[in-house]
Amino acid sequence: MTLLPLAYLPSVSYFVHLLRGGCVVDLGEHFVKRSERNRTRILATDGVMELTAHVCHANRPRQPMRDVRLDYSKRWQHQHWGALVASYRSSPYFDYYAERFEPFYRREYGFLVDYNLGLLETLCTLAKIPMPQLSESYVDPRPGDLDLRPKHPKGPAFVAEPYFQVFSDRLPFAANLSFADLLFAEGPASVSVLGRCRLE
Repeated sequence: MTLLPLAYLPSVSYFVHLLRGGCVVDLGEHFVKRSERNRTRILATDGVMELTAHVCHANRPRQPMRDVRLDYSKRWQHQHWGALVASYRSSPYFDYYAERFEPFYRREYGFLVDYNLGLLETLCTLAKIPMPQLSESYVDPRPGDLDLRPKHPKGPAFVAEPYFQVFSDRLPFAANLSFADLLFAEGPASVSVLGRCRLE
């Protein structure tokens, strides 16, 4: 079994694990600052850009993910959507999928879990990948489980399958960005690219 955190616009490697199956997304773990739980990476005109969903009381120790509230005192949703549009509007499939993502940047969600879960369901639906099993309470890893929940998980090395990214004419390939990067570039072929990625 592979144990995953609930991430914001998860990475390509995250979706490689989902495609392989046997995953449990732990909604009962504690929030980890400066992690994929509220951060993602996209490709902008001048290179990789990190987007951070703002949360309330991020410094509170051992705060359950279920209790983490989103903070709208700064216009991060507006900034994120602007960055996604600027980065991907010329990609082959952005126009096909944009209307599925835009609502997440127009309405306010109370909790990070609900926001991330809605985005994960959208990504899985568009890629035709089954949603993983969810656990409402913390999952203790068993021998043989792959636990990717810590801040710096020691999982298998990820070897990406390169694909044509939106700024390939002037930037080198950037591996393991948000799965949205691959989806906007490859559309229905995204799953084939995932299948050619390796975990070593």
